[in-house]
Amino acid sequence: MTAPGPGPAGLRFTALGDSLTEGVGDPLPGGGWRGWAALLAESLGSPGRPVRLANLARSGARTGDTAEEQLTEARRHRPHLASVIVGGNDILRSAFDLHRSTRDLDLLIGTLAADGAVVLTACLPDPGRMLRLPAAVARPLSRRMRSVNEVVHQLSRRHDALHAHFADHPVAGDRAAWSVDRLHPSERGHRLLAREFHALLTARGLTAGPPPDDRTDQPPPTPAADLRWMATRGARWALDRSRDLLPGLVRLAAVETAHRVRGTTDRLDAAARASVRAALLATAAAPAAAPGPGPRAPSGAVPSAVPSAAPAGAGPGRARPARRTAPLPPPLRPPPLPGRTVPAVADLARCPP
Repeated sequence: MTAPGPGPAGLRFTALGDSLTEGVGDPLPGGGWRGWAALLAESLGSPGRPVRLANLARSGARTGDTAEEQLTEARRHRPHLASVIVGGNDILRSAFDLHRSTRDLDLLIGTLAADGAVVLTACLPDPGRMLRLPAAVARPLSRRMRSVNEVVHQLSRRHDALHAHFADHPVAGDRAAWSVDRLHPSERGHRLLAREFHALLTARGLTAGPPPDDRTDQPPPTPAADLRWMATRGARWALDRSRDLLPGLVRLAAVETAHRVRGTTDRLDAAARASVRAALLATAAAPAAAPGPGPRAPSGAVPSAVPSAAPAGAGPGRARPARRTAPLPPPLRPPPLPGRTVPAVADLARCPP
């Protein structure tokens, strides 16, 4: 049996995350932000088949905020396509906890994938390099970013998400692709990220139209604009971050310097890799919780998995739906775009990589 498509309502795209997905760096003429998610949504629509974008991303959001606040709202939209790009703010906190961030990311990506959405993820560039920080400060931040990126990469494989390698993409070294704060993409960067995701969706047979235009409406930031931002808003941004990050960053820099003097920084790298492995193993071994009222559960369906206890530390409302082990009616199909037959999201695992 084939479930009916969404009809004239079109394809539902829900974006979760932080300021990168909110669109910071790509301003609209009348105020507010556009960003890569809106650009991608425009490229996926067609006459009679609109794309309904619900951008839930918020500036400053961390993985915990996204899992606890945005995920519930995202499921209400019953998305065919969802994006989860978050974690950059986690590493800029003294209380950074890779295991907690990994649990949050596994919950986010796993829940949306289990609901039947095609999930988009991305790894992020190194903030230490982007901000041109001193080596003793940049290296600990780089190590944290690499750890989060590896977690996202592995979770994307686990849940069959479409993953953009934005961290080592050529755009990461293109100054014109970054806004004056060097942490958020400029309009050019947002367009390039949207095109990257469009290419991934095209490889899965989920697009037919052209990718977002790579021509920009605004000129790239100039060195003078960089200086103005640093003099007016950059100092305030650094002060706000320093209140939380600085004490921990001083400690990390001291540890980094001590290991560098002794020639043992490889031990820090090895410890970071071990932490990634342990965090991923913990989420893989955690028993799945009973599924909640998921947005795609068929009317009258009987759950086919036996409920079990939630993972330690999951907390109320943070349970991930168990993957079903018995056949149920398939989820809704994304609307077919012109010239292509789009497979049901449940069949994506059998599509060519």
